[in-house]
Amino acid sequence: MIPGEELLFVALGGSGEIGMNVNLYGCRGQWLMVDLGLTFADPSYPGIDLILPDLEFIEKQQDRLTGIVLTHGHEDHIGALPYLAEELKVPLYATPFTAGLIAGKLEEEGLTGQVKLNVVERGGSIELGPFRVSFVALSHSIPEGNGVLIETPFGNVFHTGDWKIDETPVIGEAPSVEALTSIGDRGVLALVCDSTNVFQDKPSGSEESVHAGLLAKTLEAKGRVLVTTFASNAARLQTIGRVARETGRQLCIAGRSLDRILRVAQSTGYLKDFPPPIGFDEAMRLPKREVMIIATGGQGEPRAALGRIASGTHDLKLSEGDTVIFSSRVIPGNEVSIGRIMNQLSDLGVRIVTERQAHVHVSGHPGRPELIEMYNWVRPQIVVPVHGETRHLAEQARVAIGHGIPQAVVQKNGDVIRLAPGDPKKVDEVRVGQLVLDGDVILPADGQTVNERRRIGFSGLITVAVPVGSNGELTGAPLVRPFGVPVEEDRDDFVADATDAATKAFTPRGDEEKVREAVRLAVRRCATLWTGKKPLVEVTMMQVA
Repeated sequence: MIPGEELLFVALGGSGEIGMNVNLYGCRGQWLMVDLGLTFADPSYPGIDLILPDLEFIEKQQDRLTGIVLTHGHEDHIGALPYLAEELKVPLYATPFTAGLIAGKLEEEGLTGQVKLNVVERGGSIELGPFRVSFVALSHSIPEGNGVLIETPFGNVFHTGDWKIDETPVIGEAPSVEALTSIGDRGVLALVCDSTNVFQDKPSGSEESVHAGLLAKTLEAKGRVLVTTFASNAARLQTIGRVARETGRQLCIAGRSLDRILRVAQSTGYLKDFPPPIGFDEAMRLPKREVMIIATGGQGEPRAALGRIASGTHDLKLSEGDTVIFSSRVIPGNEVSIGRIMNQLSDLGVRIVTERQAHVHVSGHPGRPELIEMYNWVRPQIVVPVHGETRHLAEQARVAIGHGIPQAVVQKNGDVIRLAPGDPKKVDEVRVGQLVLDGDVILPADGQTVNERRRIGFSGLITVAVPVGSNGELTGAPLVRPFGVPVEEDRDDFVADATDAATKAFTPRGDEEKVREAVRLAVRRCATLWTGKKPLVEVTMMQVA
């Protein structure tokens, strides 16, 4: 699939899911990539933290890839860069704050200088092959959210990235109605648009509005106040810093990602008046009513600062009378882990405040009224919903058509959509998939390693070591060791039974592979009779002199 005299769109991630955004535009034999993000693993990936997009399709055409444009600095848009960008061997383009975050990630992976990172000033433009790309400032829950206007010989595309309408942003600038209307006046073939909050019938609200709720709950608090929020939301950090000053509290930062965001934000001109943080020891020495803590971990991550504070394994401690404010939304799938931490906090006598009890959070994505405003400004011929599950994409398509947009395309990862010439339509489908970062190794998400780990987690593992002499006879009883097999107090009896089964299944001087398989099946049948489970059984034939 090499683009010809046409304009193609292909999502390799982020369409049909929320997270792991990777989008390609193709024209006259060349490709442009917009964003390269990751997502976070759920319990179905035991031992795995990060999931990356499989870029096999574009890796086979990397000589045709002109560059990677990054809309903003959230992990689901830039997080895969340290693991995959080096292989693509193309330059990156980002505005200063986003570039600062990327530079830190590349440095951590030892890739400084090996991946070319270009800083583009806000509102700047670049030429990449047949594409002219202009950064357009939009509001989001991180500094320097950008849409990108992609001008091509076959029409203009406005790719929004993540955005919202915020007329009173705490950091950055409000979306320019004049600039967006001007883009529409020049003609927009396709609007490729964030779908996350399409089911919300109200606007997301301004970041400034959160201040009153945070201030009120802090003034009510009798003890320490801990606020947990997304580390990347520098505007929220600014608001929390303001509340700390207004209530006479010293500010303490808990979480490496918060330290990193604060450092990059201040180096690029943001958060200049943020209160200087105090250390953990000083925070614990001060009177409780004089302390405010900002901590990571609001999504229930057990190893993040809040999880460790809740479990009592952090230098910072909370106790009865303290308050924890969850200044963030619950990402679907995290409800159980967040509930676990909330229960731990409740056991400590801590008061918990969420957006259900007070106005302490606003979303960074557009509700339905904001989508309609964007349609009115940009006036595209086609809407291509992205950044959402299938139901989100389909609903935005319905909203767009219902508000006079001539055409809408509901696509999924891997669909090749020809936007021009002619009517938009799916013309092909390319391979997409997921990779996992397991320690320092990148593996297929559904490969042997992950599948074996799932099987072990579900049914357990039994190892069988069979001692075989040079004459092909057993030199002793097979050694059976169960791991995670539900036999508990009957373990010794089970091992004896499984050992007997392995011994009987052994055929002297038989074909080694056939003997190994016979022993494996015999031990697994024994385990099934005992437990009703079918554990993974690994048999090793040990040659004994």
